[in-house]
Amino acid sequence: MFTFESYANPEWFWAFLVIPGLLIAYYFKELYDHVSFKYSSSKGFGKTSALAYLRHIPFAFLVIAVSSFIIALARPQDAKSWEETKTQGIDMVIAMDISSSMNAPDFKPNRLEASKKIAAEFINLRPNDRFGLVVFAAESFTQCPLTIDHNRITELFDDVRMGILEDGTAIGSGLATSVKRLKDSDAKSKVIVLLTDGENNAGSISPKTAAELASTFDIKVYTIGIGKENFQYQQGPYIYKTKIDNAALNDIAEITKGRYYRAQTSNALKNIYEEIDKLEKTELASLKYYKKTELFLPFILLGILLLSIGKTLELTVFKTIE
Repeated sequence: MFTFESYANPEWFWAFLVIPGLLIAYYFKELYDHVSFKYSSSKGFGKTSALAYLRHIPFAFLVIAVSSFIIALARPQDAKSWEETKTQGIDMVIAMDISSSMNAPDFKPNRLEASKKIAAEFINLRPNDRFGLVVFAAESFTQCPLTIDHNRITELFDDVRMGILEDGTAIGSGLATSVKRLKDSDAKSKVIVLLTDGENNAGSISPKTAAELASTFDIKVYTIGIGKENFQYQQGPYIYKTKIDNAALNDIAEITKGRYYRAQTSNALKNIYEEIDKLEKTELASLKYYKKTELFLPFILLGILLLSIGKTLELTVFKTIE
């Protein structure tokens, strides 16, 4: 069923006004072509053939044919539209501290496991972005290069554990390795989320130098200090005390135009990731396409067919009918 908007030239519908004129003309033609006579008796006259009542069929076909031609001139169209959404995703690296202090129980079950869980949830909320994973202790390495396969990177989070690297906290090295993974990216936005609970005490690269390197490649760094201030806990016969270098983490964020956050609870860490999610929105560009298919041809063919059939009947079957 076509709507009024489905026609390219709807002004042609005014031509339907000729149809009443055709009907009136045909009525008077029939009136004057058949003169009546009076007889005293109808004896001797045959009954009117049933075909005589069908003699109007060619005219009916003519009316329908003219209507079909008018519709064809109005150019009926089937309009289809669809929308194509293109995404300009963000390339993001999670740089995670896996030093022994991440075993502190102020997060349940510990800082590392809580951080892994919340980071994986964050990744799964951003299906259009590529993610990479860098881990660091006294040294750093890439656990997963940039990938759009979020299932793969969340699986690799499960393999992250303390003790796979020499103990220590090389914040500068972890940041530099993350920069290396992002520097050649063509993404419109490049982001590092660096999470640590300590002070830089290992590695050959200072946090400030690594931050300046990130800034050179237009990489924004969000730093997160995880754990309660000066938290102290006992593990076996030993007592451990953690201290976060808030000043260094804040400097990294300022140099790279990012932000520094403190997370002293799991809920606070989750809220930080939610805020980063809002700050780093993936850009969506929508393009709308329209396709119109001309449907006038069937109406032209119908009109020609009806005219042909009507004329054929008029010259054959109804030719001798009075």
